[in-house]
Amino acid sequence: MTQRRSSNSYQDRTQTKPKITPHELVSGVVRLVSLPEVCIRVNEMLEDPKINANDIGKVICQDTGLTARLLKIVNSSFYGFPSRIETVSRAVTVIGLRELRGLVLAASAVEAFSKIPNDVLNMVKFWRHSVYCGVVAKLLAQRCHVLHSERLFVAGLLHDIGKLIISHRLPGEAREILRLQKENQGSDLELERQVLGFDHAMVGGELLKVWQMPKTLMYAVRHHHQPQESDDAIIDVALVHIANGLTFVAEQGLEEEYGEHTIEPYAWQTTGLNESIQDGIFKDAGELFTEALESILPRSYRPY
Repeated sequence: MTQRRSSNSYQDRTQTKPKITPHELVSGVVRLVSLPEVCIRVNEMLEDPKINANDIGKVICQDTGLTARLLKIVNSSFYGFPSRIETVSRAVTVIGLRELRGLVLAASAVEAFSKIPNDVLNMVKFWRHSVYCGVVAKLLAQRCHVLHSERLFVAGLLHDIGKLIISHRLPGEAREILRLQKENQGSDLELERQVLGFDHAMVGGELLKVWQMPKTLMYAVRHHHQPQESDDAIIDVALVHIANGLTFVAEQGLEEEYGEHTIEPYAWQTTGLNESIQDGIFKDAGELFTEALESILPRSYRPY
């Protein structure tokens, strides 16, 4: 078994003392960014073992925009269900409560963070990267014969949600990080640690922990840059890490600043996959990506 921890880890080498902690940053963020009341209510309901699909469906249906997006997602070829799903309660039944929670969060976050200025975070690029990473993560999970591989779509979709929190709560620091990155002074992860004392993966993991999301999702987001640092959900973490790396590869040539991300050998070893799957993944991802992007994003976000 590959050693998962290093005595001289990335965190030890680059982290400075933060002025604010990730926990303080995400505290109260649900209300701060005005996530729909439906999203908050669904998250609370999913903690109640007596709640059923019909109960949750009735609450979600109070938000017609969210209802339309969820039904469009689950009826897309991405999920590939043999018959059309007409109601939210049926969607809950077929995709499961755990994944529904992540989809509701993702669909709500699209709207909740829509006012972030482009000079803080380019939202079109952000969601394009996130959706493509989600599609690739699901395809990788299928290659590994992971049960309920759709959950990896949600993990990939939300892997950078910490960037949204940083951009919303700390726009001045986010602009400085972006400026330094454009000057090629380091990766976003390195610069976040220099400027903030923590990075977006820590913030995203803390947010999902506070919102009591499934632990597999929380670990996948928290450790998507350093999979060897995770003590749990190591397959999910490794798959999202690889998906993120492949997404950066796919983005090369599309943008002047596409980032850089090395896929850790540990992730390949953990999943049993290797670099030879890259071309097949890119081929399969194309059509699914377009449909997933159209299902999740409002027209104002789309780059075409």
